[in-house]
Amino acid sequence: MTQIKRKCLIIDDDPDDQEIFVMCVHKLNKDIDCQTVDSGVDAIVMLRSDSAYTPDYIFLDVNMPKMNGIDCLKELRRIGRLANTKIFMYSTTSESKVLSESRTFGAQDFLVKPVKTAELKEKLYKIFDIVSGLNNSN
Repeated sequence: MTQIKRKCLIIDDDPDDQEIFVMCVHKLNKDIDCQTVDSGVDAIVMLRSDSAYTPDYIFLDVNMPKMNGIDCLKELRRIGRLANTKIFMYSTTSESKVLSESRTFGAQDFLVKPVKTAELKEKLYKIFDIVSGLNNSN
């Protein structure tokens, strides 16, 4: 039986954060397909132009140039086929106003970027386990 590969989109303007995030996801489950985009604007353009691509998870940085994460979240939630996509805000900020807006505009949850990769892997394990039933058998 062929397992359907889960798709994960990381929207973050920091290439180092992208690389660390993808590495942590693949250490948890190498069958999750991760794609990265450098800005909210690029993500919106990509998702609107490629109707065949529907990520299961989106991790969205809050502090980005051109379009911040909250504005990007609003636009993502306007794309009908993403209605079942789990969107997680992922940022260094933990301001209560940003946390509240994230939930108001449809984010599943808010992850503060951890200092250590072990912390990130632990958070991701919980997300993938709760949301999709994945386990750490890889």
